[in-house]
Amino acid sequence: MKIDSKQLFGYAIVIILTITATLAAMTLMQRTRPAPIKILPPEPTATPEPTSTPGPIKVFVNGAVIVENTYTLPPDSRVEAAIEAAGGFAPDANRSVINLAQSLDDGMQVYVPTLTEDPGEPPIVVMPRSGGSDTILDTAVTNGIININTADANALESLPGVGPSTAEKILEYREANGPFTTIEDIMQVPGIGEGKFAEMQNFITVDN
Repeated sequence: MKIDSKQLFGYAIVIILTITATLAAMTLMQRTRPAPIKILPPEPTATPEPTSTPGPIKVFVNGAVIVENTYTLPPDSRVEAAIEAAGGFAPDANRSVINLAQSLDDGMQVYVPTLTEDPGEPPIVVMPRSGGSDTILDTAVTNGIININTADANALESLPGVGPSTAEKILEYREANGPFTTIEDIMQVPGIGEGKFAEMQNFITVDN
């Protein structure tokens, strides 16, 4: 059978169309193939660090109150709570100098003066704990004279010849034996003789 040029051309066209259709079908299949699904686990969330709960505070309340003592109060307490814990003001308390809204910290002392005391420069009745950074002044210091019955370690260390060790001995003696009756009684404290007493006698008092 003899194939002429027209038949050969027709066969070529059919082959080309078949190949084209096949390629098109393959391309379409690739395009419609679903993309693979990737499952990504969620990123871990940061666990917040636990915050510490402030504990109760202890303050010493003395002076013109019903019961002088050390009291345990809730954190963020104020002077008003300390006075209430001590049974309230004594009848002769100088209430006008007390800031009941003053915040308290652990280890502070609240001293309530009486109406007969000389308040001196504006009285501050809340004393910081020993070694604290507060700038509050001790009411045991009046016009440069230190009451050795109520002064804390910081105030005592300001006396001539008194360092941290001697100040601690004064506090220990006062706690064990009660308040000094006269300024001369301070010579009963170990380490304080006549020489040291002579240096400090003009700067101390036992008067309330």
